[in-house]
Amino acid sequence: MKTFELNNKQTIPAVGFGVFMIPNDGPTYDATLAALKAGYRHIDTAAGYCNESDVGKAIKDSGIDRSEIFITSKLWLQDYGYENAKKGIETSMKLLGVDYIDLYLLHQPYGDYLGAWKALEEAYQAGKIKSIGISNITVNLWNKFKDGMTVMPAVNQVEFNPFVQQKELRKVMAENNIRLEAWYPLGHGNKDLLENETIVSLAKKYHKNAGQIILRWIYQEGVISLPKSTNEERMKGNIDIFDFELTDEEMKAMQALDTNKPSHNPEDPANETRLMGLKIHD
Repeated sequence: MKTFELNNKQTIPAVGFGVFMIPNDGPTYDATLAALKAGYRHIDTAAGYCNESDVGKAIKDSGIDRSEIFITSKLWLQDYGYENAKKGIETSMKLLGVDYIDLYLLHQPYGDYLGAWKALEEAYQAGKIKSIGISNITVNLWNKFKDGMTVMPAVNQVEFNPFVQQKELRKVMAENNIRLEAWYPLGHGNKDLLENETIVSLAKKYHKNAGQIILRWIYQEGVISLPKSTNEERMKGNIDIFDFELTDEEMKAMQALDTNKPSHNPEDPANETRLMGLKIHD
């Protein structure tokens, strides 16, 4: 597995395995074990996914040394604010069964964001979290929160794929050496994306599938990707992207596919209202 270096000198596997919307108490355990067996060394979960315990059990039962596995989790809005966030971090660590988390993110950009960030900074300084980061942060939201941060985020996890390239955001993140991380890297099964003529033609040329072309492009763009699948063959295929390289012309052809129309707008007040209302515990 290839890795990228973060702005605090930590390294992160270039392709991770996402467990969003995989149920706890079995399915996430099975999927995580299968992913580790397939060669993944980066598992991306979240308090809000309600499956941290399955991820932790699978990692423990995998027989792979903890130091070889990169774990990402995220704090949910219900636990924002300084004191609540301190408890939320401890809860994540307990559910995962670990004494440190490799990367911990603020999942959504609402509520007492900077109070929660302060708790992440303290956990980072204490070594409980190796890297801290942000998620679903747009340029406007970055400008809103950045002056209240002492520790620079290592990553910003956002929607990213050939149709949603976040070009303005990438420029701003690059100024601060914050690496982008892609959720929905394959467009959540978007047929228009996976059947796009440019992508399909490259798949034929390199004897790969459309998903592999997309993930290779994301890797060459310097972005971390988090494909999700519970199909073991697809899991293996999604990390079988390091034996070919897209040319500069092919990269430009992929860059031309940008529609700049994400499926999720973090600045929409309706999203804030909806997500602030989601409770993951009593």
